[in-house]
Amino acid sequence: MTTQEDLRTHYGAVNPLALRKQIGRLDQHCRAFIALSPFVVVSSAGADGRCDATPRGDAPGFVAVVDDATLILPDRPGNRRIDTMLNVAENPHVGLLFMVPGLQETLRVNGSARFTTDAALLEPLSAQGKPPVAGLIVDVEEVYFHCGKAIIRSKLWADDHKIDRSAFPSLGRIIADQVPGVDAAASDAAITEAYRSRLY
Repeated sequence: MTTQEDLRTHYGAVNPLALRKQIGRLDQHCRAFIALSPFVVVSSAGADGRCDATPRGDAPGFVAVVDDATLILPDRPGNRRIDTMLNVAENPHVGLLFMVPGLQETLRVNGSARFTTDAALLEPLSAQGKPPVAGLIVDVEEVYFHCGKAIIRSKLWADDHKIDRSAFPSLGRIIADQVPGVDAAASDAAITEAYRSRLY
């Protein structure tokens, strides 16, 4: 299958409701879901088409709903790769996937983005007394709720499907195995300290 026609022939006609449920604004249900959400995945792509998806998380409702068509995502201190920001500088199109622990459905928001360092906009997004480094303003274009099949299949929120932490290597160990010259214990200690004192 190499064309859209090939794909549509293989999968068949789309369920009409799957198209009709897409709206162009944040209604009361979308706003309520975002207010409950502590986690969102932000997808972006550079001018060359190379894609990136990055997690963003904080207290429920950390993404601010400015109005029916505008969101602001706070950007907290991180590793300074700023992959999303670099992509948006070249290509403003972004996709957001909001999740709420315990709920099977997710919320998808597509739109165009730009950044801000305006203190008046960032101050209300402060956490532990510290404003974000920057904000990603998203102008909403498409919004729809995604059914819960993926969450149900994955048992993502089921306690009996959480692995024991000892079943997978620490991040410090992984980095040491992947990057020559890195000491696993020192890397783990640095990561633990960053988690403790540099979340905000």
